[in-house]
Formats: sequence, structure tokens, C-alpha cells
Amino acid sequence: MSIDPNDLPIREDLKGVAEYGAPMLDVAVQINTNENPSPPAEELVAEISELVAQAATTLNRYPDRDAIELRTALAEYITQQSAIPGQLIEVDNVWVANGSNEVLQQLLQVFGGAGRLALGFEPTYSMHKIISRGTQTDYLSITRDGNYGIPIEEAVSEIRSKRPAVVFVCSPNNPTGTSTPLEDIATIYDAIVETDTGVLIVDEAYVEFSHQDSAVTLLPKRPRLIVSRTMSKAFAYAGARIGYCVADPAVIEVIKRVRLPYHLSAVTQAVGIAALRHVEAQLRAVEELKVQRDRIFEAARVSGFQPVPSDANFVLIEGFEDPSSAWQTLLDQGILVRDVGLPGCLRVTAGTIEETSAFVDALAKLAPTN
Repeated sequence: MSIDPNDLPIREDLKGVAEYGAPMLDVAVQINTNENPSPPAEELVAEISELVAQAATTLNRYPDRDAIELRTALAEYITQQSAIPGQLIEVDNVWVANGSNEVLQQLLQVFGGAGRLALGFEPTYSMHKIISRGTQTDYLSITRDGNYGIPIEEAVSEIRSKRPAVVFVCSPNNPTGTSTPLEDIATIYDAIVETDTGVLIVDEAYVEFSHQDSAVTLLPKRPRLIVSRTMSKAFAYAGARIGYCVADPAVIEVIKRVRLPYHLSAVTQAVGIAALRHVEAQLRAVEELKVQRDRIFEAARVSGFQPVPSDANFVLIEGFEDPSSAWQTLLDQGILVRDVGLPGCLRVTAGTIEETSAFVDALAKLAPTN
């Protein structure tokens, strides 16, 4: 018989803590975890198979410790997409790891830790707080305004008074889908530099779905700005676990002081390189998902709910009298969405045309106007 995990000699701050995770249920319409609903294109799958087969012949050796080929391909992609006038993103500006969560963990290992503070803006991506706790970094949250924006004056005041070692800005924000204007990000950065104690991490997991330019365009002359991204969403690569960050080369160098040796497998590197050879096809799929996202928004609005305008691949819908009951009603119809714990809200990921249609039809029956 196993003992209670809390009876083990674990850290006090981990006792009674629940693990992170969304329900994983085998239903027809799974639109709860912001995954890309379409599998990688056939030509990409073929290239993955070819490159992984090549990598398999070398698995007796450790992989490229610094993932130079993958980082170089990512640098080219970021340069093409971000369009910084007169400036290229080079391999030394890019770091890659097993999902953006590992990137964030490495950054907290470097810049956070015992006696240091991380600042975030709630509601936001819950892993920022969880990773802070895991690295023994204190976490302070500021509540977003009524439109889920960051209250800039309060943010600047708290940065000046609390002097956080890390400030998180999730843009587009999860679970709200809202983007933080680049001028506000620049203002937050200036406040951080003024205190001379911290760095700014802009989490851009959903940037390919956004109407707004990337914070990567702010990188020139801002060595304490770090932009974190993932290949899980736009590249339909949630199962590949590839995340990366873009920053000043000095940031990349200090990350290497905490990364585990050979942390990124040869197979993972091969899979990432394959995807970056098929960028155009992947981004065409992103445009199709934007259409489904906007369908969800409009259907929710017409049905009498209050959807939040979204720059991500999901929509936060307000106006449910009983979100838990609505969640279960949808699940009973084979439709899995996310109850994110916000009063009156459910979050819905853009799915295929068929998945979105199923949700839209079901939502109309839950409409507060009925």
C-alpha cells in the first residue's frame, strides 16, 4: 500500500499542491486544450519520417548539444515573420527546448529562485505561477482590467516598488485571447530597466494567430526582453514538444548554464527541422483556423453570450449562468471544452469546420436568450 505523497519529505510549499492538467477524454470533438485540430500535412509527415530515419542511425551518439541546425532554421523563420527593419535574427538569438514550458523553467532557473519575485497579470497562463513555485520563486499577481488588459500605471508602480526579477506578459493572453499593445510592453520594459533588477518575458505561444506584430520587433537595444514561443499551436506540433525563445545573445549564453546536457534529442531536432521546411503550408492552416475562431466568436455573440475578442486560436465566452453545468451538457454531446475557473466563462478552441459547427449548434441551445 502506498503512503500519502504529502507524507514524503517534500518541500513544504509543494504539500497539498495539485498537478497541472486538463481533462483528457476520448470524445468526438476535443476543443479544450488549444491544440491545432489538423494533423501535419502528408508531405511534412513524409519529411519527418525521412529525417527521423536519418537521426535513428546516429542514436548511439549524443545529439548536437546546442541544436545549431534547428536554431538556425528557427532564426530564419522568425526573421521572415517578424520583419525587423534592417536586422536579422541570428542563431545566437535563439534557444530551443522541449516545449516552451521548459524554456520558461530554464529562464526561471537563471533569473528567479529563492528570495526573488516573479510578477504576472491574472488571469493568465497558469504555468507561469506553477513554474515559479517549482523554482522557489515568489509570485505576485496583478489583476487585469475589465477588458482583460494590463493596468499599465499599476504595473509600473508595482515594478518600481516590488522590483521583480521576472515579469511575465502573456500576449496573446491565455485564457482570454487578448493581446497587450507593443507600446505597453515597451513601457513595462522601461520600468524594469529603471529598477535594474529584472527581465521581461513575453509569452507568445499564440502569436501566429494574432492581428498584432510580435514583441520580437522590440528586441533591438532591449537586452532584458525575452520572447518565448512554441511550435505546438501554429505548427500542429503539440506532441513534438518544441518551444523556443528569442533574446539577446547574452540571455542565450546564461541559459546554457542551467540546461541539462543534451536536453534536446536528435529525434526532436529532426522533427523541428522538418516542420520549418514546410512553413507556408502550416501558416495556410493557421489562416483557416482564424476563420473558425471568428465563427465561434460570432456565433456566441448572436446567441446572446459575451465572447472576448481573440488574437489566439480560442475564444473565451462569458455569460454562462452555470459554466460547470454548461460544460457537462456539452460533454454529454461529445464536445469537450475548457472550464478555466473564471466566473461565467468557458474557453473554446477553434476546431475543424465540422468540430466548430458541432459546437456552434450545441451552443445555440444553451443561449441565455432561449
